[in-house]
Amino acid sequence: MRERVIEELKKVISEGAEIEVTAPDLERQGHYSTNVAFRLAKTSDQRPTTNEQQPANNEQRLKIYNTTNVSPHEVAENIVQKLRESGADLFEKIEVAGGGFINFWLKSEILQNELLEILRLKKKYGSQKSRVDGQKSKVQVEYVSANPTGPLTLANGRGGFLGDVLANVLERIGYKVEREYYINDVGNQILILGKSILAAIGVIADAEEFYKGDYVKEWAEKNNKIVLRRKDEPMKIGQMAAKYFLKSIKDVLAKKAGIEFDKWTSEEKDIHKKKLAEKALDVFKKKSFVYEKDGAVWLKTTEFGDDKDRVLITSAGAPTYFLADGGHYLETWERGFKRKINILGPDHYGYVKRIQAVAKILGFEKSDVIITQALRLVEGGKEVKISKRKGQFITFEELVDEVGIDAARFFFLMVSYDSHMDFDMALAKEKSNKNPVYYTQYAFVRAQSILRKIKNKKLKIKMTIQNLKLLDTNEDIKLILKLAQFLEVIEDTAKDYQVHRLTRYATELARAFHNFYEEERILGEEKNIAAARLVLVQATEIVFKNLFGILGISAPEKM
Repeated sequence: MRERVIEELKKVISEGAEIEVTAPDLERQGHYSTNVAFRLAKTSDQRPTTNEQQPANNEQRLKIYNTTNVSPHEVAENIVQKLRESGADLFEKIEVAGGGFINFWLKSEILQNELLEILRLKKKYGSQKSRVDGQKSKVQVEYVSANPTGPLTLANGRGGFLGDVLANVLERIGYKVEREYYINDVGNQILILGKSILAAIGVIADAEEFYKGDYVKEWAEKNNKIVLRRKDEPMKIGQMAAKYFLKSIKDVLAKKAGIEFDKWTSEEKDIHKKKLAEKALDVFKKKSFVYEKDGAVWLKTTEFGDDKDRVLITSAGAPTYFLADGGHYLETWERGFKRKINILGPDHYGYVKRIQAVAKILGFEKSDVIITQALRLVEGGKEVKISKRKGQFITFEELVDEVGIDAARFFFLMVSYDSHMDFDMALAKEKSNKNPVYYTQYAFVRAQSILRKIKNKKLKIKMTIQNLKLLDTNEDIKLILKLAQFLEVIEDTAKDYQVHRLTRYATELARAFHNFYEEERILGEEKNIAAARLVLVQATEIVFKNLFGILGISAPEKM
């Protein structure tokens, strides 16, 4: 629907103008709205920021194309006049508001016909394969990638659900997505894990940098004999423990959280043993981005916006983790991926520019790094402290077990990844409409219940244009409009990765359906109206199912 509005605007606005069309929150602002008149009227003055009906400020003159003094309101009036003259049959009403915003109301039959499209496409509704260039259709999404030194934390879970849902969205619009987990199974953190295990059973003295979680002591005691036999090989002990913890991580992700991966990339086997770090260094050298200083080898990451150049090989001759990351990105690039999205936790801010520099040097067309913000677990109105090192933390697995997979997913996804969040455990467990996932799923259950009653009564649903024209009440139209916006939600999320838009849409759709259910009769109406409303209910069920599939939550039959 939004694209159709944009196409109508393109007919009356000169090429090159950026046209943005949005769905307003307030009903009085139309089904869609655009601020294109402000974009066309060039000015250095402050522009109105609210979309409300206001008289034009004729004293505030603005320039358009630097030739004629015209205000945004006058530009908007001119656009509306041209739209009317063009004979656009998409709109029921168009008005100018807020000094230059243009608000649109679509004709009822335009929205009503969208129901037939939903019923025709069913599971495919919300897929937009044509949105992706066939030559640029492959993208790798890396997420979680937690070091195998212990259980998954809540931060790992936040990135895990984000990556999983984002991959689903990208597939919906036509990308061939590879979901990757990068395993840091060599290096200092594995050595520290081995030493932590030895310290846990008193073989060596404890140290500040050692892992302190109860899981360390439990593994050490369970494997006491082999640990004592290899007490002089802390790296080997760390590797054995890491292998165990990695298996546990895989089980939790797949069996508890519903998070699957296409590729598990081992730093040891897939990067170091294949000499990819050295190969990446050769590429950097050939492209003249490497230099030596103070006995170390550096990469010119400042040429790509980094605040300082980064060390690839230390003065002691040891390759850095950053060089291994270069090998990792080279491995991805060599397998045909020219686009990559890397989701990292809140302690990786300094990592973004340097790894994007590596991606550009290697030839990636697009390399995005998403940094998730920190979260707090709140229970009984009080914060539950999280500290992996000290062992005082709630694991991701424990949280999922406590609140259930649907609530865990929905709550983690409700807040934008770049914002801090509080996870309210009490609300997540509550079985009432106060709980947003319960509220959303209950709307779906209501739709299913109506359709089951009709099936039991063997009442045929006639999907005809004539019947659909009877869907003309305020609640009918609001629900249809919300269903039609599903496509826009998918497209916008694929562009900016803000998956919280999906959970917000889910609650908005649920609200629209609950209001429709409360205000409009279905089974007790005249037969033609009942048949039309049943089409609307069936379309709602389809969109909910598709949405739940993307979010990875269940579509319950009863609650």
